[in-house]
Amino acid sequence: MTGTHQATRSDPGSGTGPGPDTAVDVAVVGAGLAGVGLGARLRRAGRTGFVVLERADDVGGTWRDNVYPGVACDIPSALYSYSFLPQPAWSRVFAPGAEIHGYVRDVARSEGLVPHLRLGTELTGARWDEDEAAWHLTTSRGPLTARVLVTAVGRLSEPRVPDLPGLGTFPGRVFHSARWDRDLPAGLRVGVVGTGASAVQLVPELARRAESVVVLQRTPPWVLPRGDRAYAPGEARPDRAALAEEADRLFDARVAGTTAEAELRERAEAHLRAQVPDPALRALLTPDYAVGCKRALFSDDWYPALQQPHVTLEPGPPVAVEGSTLVAASGARYEVDVLVLATGFETTRPPFAHLLAGRGGQTLTEHWADGMTSHASTVVHGFPNLFVLDGPNAGLGHHSALEVIEAQIDYVLGALDHQDETGGPLEVSAAAEAAYTREIDERAAGTVWLRGGCRSWYVDERSGRLTLLWPGRAAEYRERFGVFDPAPFARNDAAVCSPQCGASPF
Repeated sequence: MTGTHQATRSDPGSGTGPGPDTAVDVAVVGAGLAGVGLGARLRRAGRTGFVVLERADDVGGTWRDNVYPGVACDIPSALYSYSFLPQPAWSRVFAPGAEIHGYVRDVARSEGLVPHLRLGTELTGARWDEDEAAWHLTTSRGPLTARVLVTAVGRLSEPRVPDLPGLGTFPGRVFHSARWDRDLPAGLRVGVVGTGASAVQLVPELARRAESVVVLQRTPPWVLPRGDRAYAPGEARPDRAALAEEADRLFDARVAGTTAEAELRERAEAHLRAQVPDPALRALLTPDYAVGCKRALFSDDWYPALQQPHVTLEPGPPVAVEGSTLVAASGARYEVDVLVLATGFETTRPPFAHLLAGRGGQTLTEHWADGMTSHASTVVHGFPNLFVLDGPNAGLGHHSALEVIEAQIDYVLGALDHQDETGGPLEVSAAAEAAYTREIDERAAGTVWLRGGCRSWYVDERSGRLTLLWPGRAAEYRERFGVFDPAPFARNDAAVCSPQCGASPF
């Protein structure tokens, strides 16, 4: 995960690694939108005793890593900047990925984060020390001690690679969409595995430069009209607050059986009918689950790309690679020079969790054995002074992720202020985490994410619980959890509590 921008003294790339036995007040892991946003707010609050650890050599997170052709925001650009530092000059309704990366880099510079960045520094372990009431971190550039640890690694940072027989022997180029080969020449035969968000963006671009493209589709996505365009010079951008309120109303369509859900399905079906006149192809592209059960996608050129004569839709997954031949479940065989894995990310079982050992040595992976749980989508019982941004039930299936991230940042800042006044570590009670988990499960039960008839990366594969998304409106989340409430931290019982125990602390 390397950025291509050359570092200068004023660039985010000039951060250095921590020295031995360094002690800080707050250690933030990850320099994507969540980590940079928190760093900016810490600086604005007058807190300077923090570092932001980033394993890559640049800030930007997913927008640094994903450089495939066509990469862009899939929500309106106006919603994809911090409310405290809006971007008034997006070039398009849906900003290209390079612009978003540039925005994050600009924020890191303008908000004075360069001295706090520790680029090229990977977290290799973190252990809570009860006696010192601090986190002891090990990193690729030495040890670090922090009173407070904040993870901001996101859910789209670890590519998921399929276990495909023969994949390791493929003689051509093979890479995940998030590890794009920038030197890929034109005129090649390209195989694309997957039809999710990345594939919908990159396949039309590949079709413009490849000799042939075969797309192996395990499950068709629902695709809605995009309506992207460039802004005219001097054109006013949409009002962020008004657009956020409008986006929040889309949650109604994520409740199973509602009129709003039926209307959204009709809109998606109309888009498919308008763009795919062939009934046989249209049948292959029609999902058998509710719109929004999987991530709803937006594109005006996905369906047209699939109908080009040199593009083939294979309605089934690959089962093997034999030399340069891609073998599909149907038995069809395709000779390809390049294999692109648009196969998503490790989401419900975040790899970083095994690195964190809380009270009694229990790892976060062990605590989340039955799926991710938390209180307020931010704090976890048994892990004092740990805050998880963009983690359990912190995503939105209808809105910008920044809506929840900003509320979480406010929550963290409130917790730090509370500690300044009271002293001692903060650990949410087992009862509070259990009550919040119970609430999430009850509210998720009526949504398309659990009732829509699909398997998605929003739902934990083992427990069947919705563990990635907040099953409500963004405005409600911000109102409830954008301000720190110390009450759920009052009973820090050490006993392990099941999701059924304890009374609600609300």
